[in-house]
Amino acid sequence: MNTTAFLALVRKDLILYISDRRALLMHLVLPIVIAAFFGSVFGGGSAKGSGIDVALVQQDTSAAGNRIAAGLKADPNLHVTPMDLAQARAAVRKGSQAVAIVLPAGFAEAAGTAMFSNQDKPAIGLLYDPSQPAVLAMVKGMLTQQVMQVVSAEMFGGPLGRKLAERGLQRLDEQNVENPALRDMLVAVRKYEAQPNKSAGDGGQPRGLAMPFTTQDEGLTSGPVAEGYNPYAHSFSGMGVQFILFMGVNMGIGMLLTRRSGVWDRTLAAPVTLTEVVLARAASAAIIAFCLLCAIFVVAVLAFHVRVSSVPGFLGVAVGFGALTAGFGLLVAAFGKTPEAARGIAMFATLILVMLGGAWVPTFMFPAWVQQLTLVVPTRWAIGGLDAVTWRGLDAAAAAPAIAVLLGFALLFTVAAVWRFRSEQA
Repeated sequence: MNTTAFLALVRKDLILYISDRRALLMHLVLPIVIAAFFGSVFGGGSAKGSGIDVALVQQDTSAAGNRIAAGLKADPNLHVTPMDLAQARAAVRKGSQAVAIVLPAGFAEAAGTAMFSNQDKPAIGLLYDPSQPAVLAMVKGMLTQQVMQVVSAEMFGGPLGRKLAERGLQRLDEQNVENPALRDMLVAVRKYEAQPNKSAGDGGQPRGLAMPFTTQDEGLTSGPVAEGYNPYAHSFSGMGVQFILFMGVNMGIGMLLTRRSGVWDRTLAAPVTLTEVVLARAASAAIIAFCLLCAIFVVAVLAFHVRVSSVPGFLGVAVGFGALTAGFGLLVAAFGKTPEAARGIAMFATLILVMLGGAWVPTFMFPAWVQQLTLVVPTRWAIGGLDAVTWRGLDAAAAAPAIAVLLGFALLFTVAAVWRFRSEQA
C-alpha cells in the first residue's frame, strides 16, 4: 500500500469536512441540542418544583375537606393549583393540567357515613387529559391515600366521627334494623372516641387508619447510589448515534457525487489502488465519527453531569461505532445507484436502525419479540455499550460485547462495499 498517498487522501477528507460548517452544525450541534431536550423531558430537570400538574376544585370547605386538600398539596409528587370548576375544565382541555380533582361539597361527611354502609358512596370528580391515562392512575392512588387517612381519622377521633356514630345508631333505632354487628361496632367507635388520645398529644395527629406500609425506593446502578440515574446519558447516546449515522450517509452520498462528476476516475488515475481510495475514505469517516461522539459526550459530562464510569470502555465503543459509521457510509456509496435514490433509502434505513436501536425509546418498552429482533441491529449494541459505561456505571469488560459486535458489523459492511466497488470496476 502507498502509505503517503493513503494518508494524503485521509487528510484531504478531514480538511474538507472541517471546512463545511453546515456539516458540523448538523452532526455536532443538533445532537447536543436535541439530546438536552429529550433528557429534560424524561426527568433530567431539577426535582425541585417538579410533580404532576393537578388542579384542585375544593367545594368541601369543612375541616376534613381542608385536611384532604392540605395533604394533596404537601405531596411532593403533585403540583397542586387551586381552581374553580370552569377554570379546571379549561386547563385540562388545554393540557396545562394533567388532572383536575373535584372535591364535592359535603364529601368528608358523606364518605364517613359510607364507611358504615355500602350505599350512598360519594364520588370525587376526576377530569383528566386522555393522552395521559397513566397519570390518572397515579393521581388516584395518591388521592386514595389522603382520603383514607383523613376520613378514618375523623371517624375514629374527630367530632365528625362522633356525630356520624350517633346518627348511625339513631337510624338503626328508627328503622328497627336488626344488625347487631353494626350496632356493636358503632357503640365501640363511640367508646373509642371517648378515650383520650395520649399518643397524639398537643398538636399531634388525630387517630385514624393510615396506610399499613411504606416503600423504600432504591435505584440500582453500579455507580455511586447518590448519583442516581441521569436521563441525559441515554439521550446523548441516542442522539449522538443518530446524527453521526447521518454523517456516514452524507459521506456515502459524497462518494456517489464524486463518481458522477468524474473526480473519482481522476483520483484512480493517480498511483493509488481502488482499495486504497475506498479505505482512505472509510478511515477519515471513522476518525470524524469518533471525534464527534467524544465531543458530544464532553458536552454531556461538563454541562449535564453525565458520568463516564470507564474511559477505556467508552473509547472502545466510540472506536467501534466510528468504524460502523464508516462501513455504513461505504455500503451506501457501493450499492447506491444515484445520489438522489441512495439518499432517500439511506435516510429511511438510518431512521429504522435508530428507532430499533432504542435511541428514541428505550428498548425495554418494546414488545418481547421486537426486543429479540433488535439484537441483530448494530445500533442496539452501540447504545447499549454507551449506556453500560455511563449511567449504568459498568467497567470496560461490560462494554466488550458491544465493541466486538460493532467491529464485526463494520468489517462486514466494509468488505461488502469493497467487493461491490471492485466488481463494478471490473
